[in-house]
Amino acid sequence: MRAVLKVVVCLFLLAAAPVAAAAQGAAAQPGRLRVVVTDPSDAVIPGALVSLFGAEGSTRAIVRTDVATDMEGTAVFDGLPAGRYNIQVMFDGFETVGVMDLRLKAGEQFRREVQLPIKRQEESVAVGRDAATNASDPKNGRFDTSLSKDQIDALPDDPDEMAAVLEEMAGPGANIRVDGFRGGRLPPKDQIRSIRISRDPFAAENHGSGLVHIDIVTQPGIGPLRGGMNFNFADDALNARTATQPSKGDMRNQMLGFNLSGTIVPQKTSFSVSLNGSSNYKAAEINARTLEGPVAGSLRQPSESFSFHGRIDHAVSKSHTMRGMLMANKNEAVGGVGGYSLQQQGIENQMQGATVRLSDTGPWGKSWLNETRLQIGFNSSDSRAVQEGQTIRVLDEFTGGGAQSRGGRDTTSLEFASNLDYARGRHAVRVGFLLEGDWVTSDQQTNYLGTFTFASLDDYRANRPLQYSVREGNPLVEYSQWQLGLFAQDDWRIRPNMTVSFGVRQEMQQNLDDALNLSPRFGFTWSPFKSGKTTVRSSLGVFNDWLESNTYEQVLQVDGVRQIDTIVLNPGYPNPFSGGTLQQGAPPSKYVMGDDLSMPWSVRASLGVQQQLRANMGGGVIYSYMRGYDRFRGVNINAPDLSLGGLRPDPAFGNITELQSTGGQKQHSVNVNMSYTIPAKRTFMFLNYMLNHIENDANGPFSLPADSSNLAAEWGPAAGVSRHQVGGNMSTVLFGRLNVNLNASWRSGVPYNITTGRDDNRDTVLADRPAGVGRNSARGDAIVTMGGMFSYSLGFGRRGGEGGPGGTTVIMRDGGGASAAASAPQQMVVMSGGPMAGSSRYSMNIFVNAQNLLNTVNWQGYSGVMTSSNFGKPSSASTARTVQMGVRFGF
Repeated sequence: MRAVLKVVVCLFLLAAAPVAAAAQGAAAQPGRLRVVVTDPSDAVIPGALVSLFGAEGSTRAIVRTDVATDMEGTAVFDGLPAGRYNIQVMFDGFETVGVMDLRLKAGEQFRREVQLPIKRQEESVAVGRDAATNASDPKNGRFDTSLSKDQIDALPDDPDEMAAVLEEMAGPGANIRVDGFRGGRLPPKDQIRSIRISRDPFAAENHGSGLVHIDIVTQPGIGPLRGGMNFNFADDALNARTATQPSKGDMRNQMLGFNLSGTIVPQKTSFSVSLNGSSNYKAAEINARTLEGPVAGSLRQPSESFSFHGRIDHAVSKSHTMRGMLMANKNEAVGGVGGYSLQQQGIENQMQGATVRLSDTGPWGKSWLNETRLQIGFNSSDSRAVQEGQTIRVLDEFTGGGAQSRGGRDTTSLEFASNLDYARGRHAVRVGFLLEGDWVTSDQQTNYLGTFTFASLDDYRANRPLQYSVREGNPLVEYSQWQLGLFAQDDWRIRPNMTVSFGVRQEMQQNLDDALNLSPRFGFTWSPFKSGKTTVRSSLGVFNDWLESNTYEQVLQVDGVRQIDTIVLNPGYPNPFSGGTLQQGAPPSKYVMGDDLSMPWSVRASLGVQQQLRANMGGGVIYSYMRGYDRFRGVNINAPDLSLGGLRPDPAFGNITELQSTGGQKQHSVNVNMSYTIPAKRTFMFLNYMLNHIENDANGPFSLPADSSNLAAEWGPAAGVSRHQVGGNMSTVLFGRLNVNLNASWRSGVPYNITTGRDDNRDTVLADRPAGVGRNSARGDAIVTMGGMFSYSLGFGRRGGEGGPGGTTVIMRDGGGASAAASAPQQMVVMSGGPMAGSSRYSMNIFVNAQNLLNTVNWQGYSGVMTSSNFGKPSSASTARTVQMGVRFGF
């Protein structure tokens, strides 16, 4: 029935396509205008508001206002008849700029760059302009949050920590993309031009069903030669003690970075390079219990990292740009220790990789615009146990013995995508594809010496293990994984204040048999009032999810031939085969893929309203509902039947974990956001609240149920997801040079599972729950934290300025607020040359960055094992207050 529903919706959209095509054919050949907005350093400005007004009889009816620039700093106006136009551009903290008497030919693809100077006083003359009524472009950015430069500067310098903070800000399920590419590490902070958190991305060009996308755009090196160095330092002397430890653990962090950018060929070619390295060690906090009593302490875990990021941009013409990037990184670290894991569990990890990214953006003739990107990545990882030996695990008490980890993974990945835009009449059509591929060689191996699991410390004292498991064989596998997505979508402006969007996406994967995975999408964006301050958006669509390569790899490695799992119930100790229920020759366990495995999919609907409350204040709310089908889950299809004395359907095997497409999920989400700016004081504030009610029946592809014969009993809250989450950020400048950035968050406790700590149904899966207790039925305590960054800036010398783009350009005064629609007549002055205001040749920034500023104790890692003395108690506390100091120097 669900497949029929998908096909019916797709047929409806396909039937509508000829109607749209007829409407396009009836229209006159229109043109397209692309406005690129930059600041005085030639970096583009996302979120700037661009308004377009017809300037003569044939274009007088054209009025489009408050179209926000995208992550490339570009606002696009489609379906324009030939003639003259005026444009106006504004952004908080900058002068409002107008370009007068811009001429557009029939069918022409025209690109215009507008540079916004920093606000300053000027002599002026009065000029009038029309009021705005149009905020119905689905790409207008009204439902997005763009971080200011000060907010980006306040993010952690470490790319992994930065990603974690951004995901915390955006909410559960956020997808991070860098220059349109997904995957890989984040670039160094000095290479980041803009960060935008996009909500409700329903367009057919998007693959995932996540509610939020985090789009990061790196910056080109346009302009005169610029560069800088930065040094960060942190030491445990500046930190607070973690609540579970008797003393502060060892900690030191030293980071050094260098960046350089500039022009190679004026107006043509530019470059930017960045080198960053770090040498640090952190304290792994241990909070375990052994037969000798509690074990509390910290262990120094060192790490070293190095990264290179280089980029070249070349303008083939004014409207055609090519870009090339090279990124390389190397990391060495020791991990695996902390919480219940003792020092012997340490693992040395080494990772290195290189990524090449190429992109080309330019017109095809007068009516088409193409964007093509290619990414090739090479990544290698290797691990080695600090101590080899059998592992001893007492449930939620301690894990000791050898770590048992060796081998690695080599991956060559490819991503090739292309989007083609065509605008005609009231229609803006985009078609494209995404091709991704991985070639993988892996010999990662774990548990090759065996693990004894004990239900409690009393059982460990009595040498009475619950089970023994070992994975034997050769893990070496070589395989490829390909996936393809094709899409077509049309944004149809059916009225001046309403745009209807519809499209369809088709996806397929190499290692799945279902080739037909159509995903229809529909939505509308509507500005119901003449003021343009209110925007309503609604969407309905189908989204698919990929079979990840790691999941497929595990099935290949533990297939009963390459590797097998052997599990002995109630084994002897220290010789597992000296007693117990199953003796030497215990049947092996394996993983298999289900015969009818298909791509997971979901239906998602949303409704949102964004309101401009004042010129510098806005807010909105989005409600969404998602129902997931065919989610991947593991099911033990060879579980013993207790009614038959514990016999298995296939006595030649132990557990046969089958990867099935039988899982489901339901999600209700409400997101409320509000932002407030005071441009004159460089003050930015935003507040975000998210309600997430998510239920599903599996934690992951190989998360086995407590009872494989009763899958319905697995329905419960999604693991690790808070029901409520509130986050806020404020940045401001004091005394002209002191920048203060504060962030705070509160989230309710996450659910966790309660288990008996015994194998009650004798299926060797330690997930048995007490009678009447549902999955993930317990919840931990709420977590609240606050962080801050305080920086002081100094400038030396003066840099000569660069004039703005050619043509008749004016600076508008009085009305650079967020909504041009409601503004009164503006004041305008002709833009003059001269040095850029506020631009120094040399700059120095001294900063202090503190996390968990109030040193709040946040407990986490609650034990749900009833046989543990820690049952219902947290295993650790989150990091106490940490302080980092640093300096940045730029020229």
